[in-house]
Amino acid sequence: MSVGVKICGLTEKRGLYACLKYGVDWIGLNFFAKSPRYVTPMRAAKLARLTRDAGSVCVGLFVEPTDDEVMEVLGAVPLDVLQLYTSPERAVALARLSGKEVWLSCPVSSRADLPVQCGVQRLVIESRAPKDASRPGGNGLTLPWDVTAGWKAPAPWILAGGLTPENIGQAVRMSDAPAVDVASGVESAPGIKDPAAVKQFIERARSARIA
Repeated sequence: MSVGVKICGLTEKRGLYACLKYGVDWIGLNFFAKSPRYVTPMRAAKLARLTRDAGSVCVGLFVEPTDDEVMEVLGAVPLDVLQLYTSPERAVALARLSGKEVWLSCPVSSRADLPVQCGVQRLVIESRAPKDASRPGGNGLTLPWDVTAGWKAPAPWILAGGLTPENIGQAVRMSDAPAVDVASGVESAPGIKDPAAVKQFIERARSARIA
């Protein structure tokens, strides 16, 4: 089965067009103000409309958002999915409020941290951030990929964190990940995607299971 690919932290059209040209499954827009990949709702709306016109799915990333913050963005941006850094209970509540598909980001340190139940549509598994980090994710840290090997996940899931065109094949094979998520690994600068790296990443992720 082909590996799903999400590219997160889009901020500009050139990178977005590359993602769409090479057949990415999900486009991620970051609404966390402390992130170097943050986009305003006005800017995000333009990118989201291009994504929808191309038939791809648009994911909005939020960190511990209030109800009002989520609904304000949804009032301006045609998102398909909410990706949340929050508690499982809060994620379920926001799914009900918004009526959107919800993914829960789950930073982990070991196999013991992997979720055993899930009340939302998808899980994003990545390495836990350092204690002094300003962001709960998107820090470019690589999870030991064998942590998830053979895991009986309670929902569809995505592997994230520290992925690049150079390591994506090994990451998929070691982790058994059905889908992957990349941001900094395909950038020439924070938020600026490198079209060549985007192409390479998608092609290598797709072919990882037959390599």
